[in-house]
Amino acid sequence: MEAESKRRIQIALDGPAGSGKSTVARRVAKALGCDYIDTGAMYRAIALKFIETGLFQKLDAAASSLTPALEAEIDHLLDTSQLELFTEKVILDGRDVSEAIRTQEVTRRVSQVAAMSPVRRHLVKMQRGQAQGRSVVMDGRDIGTVVLPETPYKFFLTASLEERARRRFLEFEAKGFEADFETILKDIEHRDKVDSSREDSPLVMAADAVRIDTTGKTIDQVVTAICEAVEALKMSAVKTDSVDKSTDAAEEGGKPGC
Repeated sequence: MEAESKRRIQIALDGPAGSGKSTVARRVAKALGCDYIDTGAMYRAIALKFIETGLFQKLDAAASSLTPALEAEIDHLLDTSQLELFTEKVILDGRDVSEAIRTQEVTRRVSQVAAMSPVRRHLVKMQRGQAQGRSVVMDGRDIGTVVLPETPYKFFLTASLEERARRRFLEFEAKGFEADFETILKDIEHRDKVDSSREDSPLVMAADAVRIDTTGKTIDQVVTAICEAVEALKMSAVKTDSVDKSTDAAEEGGKPGC
């Protein structure tokens, strides 16, 4: 069991909106033979359900204050939602919402949902459960600090605000959505502020994470950098384990006989 645990690789990719996490995470997972878990899709799916059930209207009317009644309604929504993630699909309550969760409306609202403690508690528990006993690549904003804090494979992706807005603009255009660059730029800037200042699991880089600025880099370059870093960390762990075993053996050999 211990040997199996050491062979398991759990990679945390954190970073702000538009830093390339999801695209890179999928490619890294494929390259290393791991399962990919898109935690951002989870928050987007819940944001979509808030939109469809009118919960955002109630939150807006309450000035985003979580009253006991609203918190109870959110808890009920979370408890009764059926959320399933597949490699290329996101299923919410039995329907495919893979495209619906990528609209600008959901994108504008998702940071508001992600800042809510009831939502974070529910989804962090789900994420930890999905990672248990598996080799995974998981991307988000608090993977290395909250969801998988024990993993040695932590990476923090970043890029300039303008570069991230450009990527999101091109993404919307490619999907046929109406997009305005300045609006996207302001939305991402606002989301950065919300994500980094929220009380529950704010966006911060883990102390032991490897920081990678993806500005001006191709996807292949970033994927290669992460895969090489993972291999280096694995080799370092093997050497440390060998030294520990040699030390233990030497100490055992030096003990007086009975």
